[in-house]
Amino acid sequence: MTRAIPRTNFHSSKLIRCLADLALVDAVEPEAAFAEKLGLWIHFTDAIALSAVHNDSMPSSLKQPPEAKVAARDAIVVEFERIQTMLTNSIMSSCSPKSGKAHIKLPTPELDLPMNFATAYAPYHRFYQAHQRDMELSIQPLRINTRHALAKASPRLRKLADLDATLEKVMRERESKLLAKVPVLLKSRFEQLFKAHQQRLVDTQQADNPAAWTKAGAWLADFCNDMQMLLLAELELRLQVTVGLMEAFGTDNE
Repeated sequence: MTRAIPRTNFHSSKLIRCLADLALVDAVEPEAAFAEKLGLWIHFTDAIALSAVHNDSMPSSLKQPPEAKVAARDAIVVEFERIQTMLTNSIMSSCSPKSGKAHIKLPTPELDLPMNFATAYAPYHRFYQAHQRDMELSIQPLRINTRHALAKASPRLRKLADLDATLEKVMRERESKLLAKVPVLLKSRFEQLFKAHQQRLVDTQQADNPAAWTKAGAWLADFCNDMQMLLLAELELRLQVTVGLMEAFGTDNE
């Protein structure tokens, strides 16, 4: 039985929407932003490289039998689902206060008051970066393997695989720099939640209890929930290209 290809929304980025909802970035019109930014990112030499791949002719004899193409497609879907599930479970388990079995451990909160935000947030920054490295190390090979499978399927899909490889070279450094800004932006959310927590204590004339910060509804628990939401949104974003390649695999009729 042919396995269903996972689908996602390519019209907007959930990561950007989540960042905007947390007031960490300004909301933008997805289509306008994409067209504008893409034009700025692709330099003249990059455009030449992409054009050369697009105009390259492929031998018409390069074509897999239908049953081999279906088997290759199904194998990629299985691997995609395995990696997506592994990374999702890793994020969700490690963002829980009870993350004892997770290979990336949720930091132990700094309980010293008054809080030094530079030192208190630093472990959470490293925590987020550790998940980003996990995603990169798992998703990059998946994308390459998907391209290899496409290249064997048909001339049209081989051209798509070559275009994706070239476009990845153009975009990868800038994409990495932009994603590296997410844990930097998240520091503002950390500070905002703690300051709101302090103000509530002043308003209600209560003493602070750092030991309760990670309990449900407390400021640090809310922060960990926000961090988990952003990590899951980033995972979806990083997987989008592979989803697009798999969808092309599923609609190829050559």
